Formats: sequence, C-alpha cells, structure tokens
Amino acid sequence: MKPQRIVILGGTGFVGRTLVPRLAADGHALLLLSRNRQAQRHATVGRNVTVATADIHDVMSLRKHFAGADAVINLVGILNEQGKQTFERVHVGLTRTVIDACQRASVHRLHQMSSLKAGLGESKYLKSRGTAEGLVKGSTLDWTIYEPSTIFGPGDGLVTRFDALLRLAPAMPLPRPKAKMAPVYVGDVAEAIARCVADPSLSVLKTFELYGPEVWTLVDIVRGIRDARGRRRLVLPMPDALGRLQAAVAQFVPGKPFTPDNFLSLRTDSVGTVDGLARLGIVPQSLSAWLPRLLSQPVRQRRLDEARSRRRP
Repeated sequence: MKPQRIVILGGTGFVGRTLVPRLAADGHALLLLSRNRQAQRHATVGRNVTVATADIHDVMSLRKHFAGADAVINLVGILNEQGKQTFERVHVGLTRTVIDACQRASVHRLHQMSSLKAGLGESKYLKSRGTAEGLVKGSTLDWTIYEPSTIFGPGDGLVTRFDALLRLAPAMPLPRPKAKMAPVYVGDVAEAIARCVADPSLSVLKTFELYGPEVWTLVDIVRGIRDARGRRRLVLPMPDALGRLQAAVAQFVPGKPFTPDNFLSLRTDSVGTVDGLARLGIVPQSLSAWLPRLLSQPVRQRRLDEARSRRRP
C-alpha cells in the first residue's frame, strides 16, 4: 500500500480522534484543518500528523490546503443547529465547497461522512445529510460515502451523554423510547474508512452502511447504562405528545440536550439493511460488550458521584 497525503476536515472530532492515529499507523501523511490550530495542538501528537488553521467554508482556503493531496476526508457534522452553524451550512454548503475545492485543486478522491437513513424521515438533520450525499454522487469525484448508525466509544454522545443525565436526577423522562438503532463502535467506523483509503478498488463510487451487530431501543440503552452503573433511577417512557413538549423546552437549555429536530430524527429507526462492515471484512464490536468498559472508573470516584447525587435536593 502506497502512503497517501490526506487532508481531513473534522479530524479533531469524535470520529477523527480515532481515525487519525489509525491512518497514521498506515504511514499516511495527514493534514488536519481546524479553525484554531493552537487549540488543537494535542492533535499533532503522532508521526506524520500536522494541523493547520483554515476557514473550511472558504473555497480558496481549502484549495490551497488541498493542493498536492491524494484524498480528502470530510468528517464534519453537527447534531444540533447553533447560530450560524445550521444543517444547511455545515452539511450542504460545506460539502458543496469541498467538492469545488477538490476540483480546483485536482484532487479526485473524496471520503464523505454521512448518516444511516440520510435523506429519509422528517428531520432537517437527515434531510441535509441526504442533500449532501446527492451533491457528492453528482460530482465527478471518486467518492466513498459512510453511513453510520449512532456511534459509541469513549467520550461519545450516546453512553457518555446518558450516563451524565442519569447522574443528575432520580428519574429520566424519555421521549421516543421505542426508537431503534444499531450502535456502531467508533473503532469499527475508523477501520472501515482506513480500509477504503488503502484500497480504492473496494470503495470508489460506493456507499457503506455502518452499523453494529445488535439492535437496541432507546429505552433499553438508557436502562442498560443505568444498570451497568448500579444506579437506582426511574426511566419513564413518554408518549409522543409529551416528547414533543419536552423537546420544545429542552432546546433552550444550555447545551441543547434535546431538540425538536432530535425528536424527528428518532422517528426514523437507525437500523441498516446492507452490512457495510461485513463487505469490508470487519467483524463489528457490540455495545453490550463495551458498556462495562465505557462506564468503568475507580471505585472511589464512583462512590463520590453517587454521594453527590444523593445530596441533591
């Protein structure tokens, strides 16, 4: 396998933090583009990895950084809109800019992160992902699209998020409790991308659904996290009418723990039909096997957390 020069957008995010060392281990030279290089100095740790400050929404800035690259990987995505960071700008507008910059810089290979069920359902998140996929597929580039289900791993937005919420209150009202997903391990997602980078014959002009070996409902995931922690918490499934109301209120809470668009996304089950990991020869890891590891911490710290929870009024 010939080492490549690869430019990565979103390389300091959740998936990027696992993907970058995996690609570096294969000998690729990686350039990570960030809005603030100084804030991402930790990402330069590792051989053949550098970080550059860039306005990723500016086509000329991207063209400059793309020059001489063998491939571009676009991992940028958001789950909630915040100010100027809208689904239209981040998913659709940025993808259009990346395609334009690739063409101007004569880079023919693009790896695009998307989402399972992109383009389906009612949420703006899924619709924008689908529109972005359409732009990629309509381009002249040698593209590969990755459609993961909900991704789990250390520091994720699934197990880590619900674990934190369960620590705060004696009961958790849960909207869309029967929503289904097939959580996929972040290391398996990174491995899939690495294999497609290494062998274009496997992946050019192909879309890979990336999902785990188990189908979970949302309520079972939350209860599984609770039970793995040994916490005594009520998980209260909510009807859709109350779930919509909860989303309407929670969108104004700092950090936006839940929004109306999140609610709409959960109405479309994140379960795949064509196993992309199997197509790439990857045996997926399960959420049930990982839960104890993701929630493990020193006994003393766990007892302190539980004591703090009991002291709350």
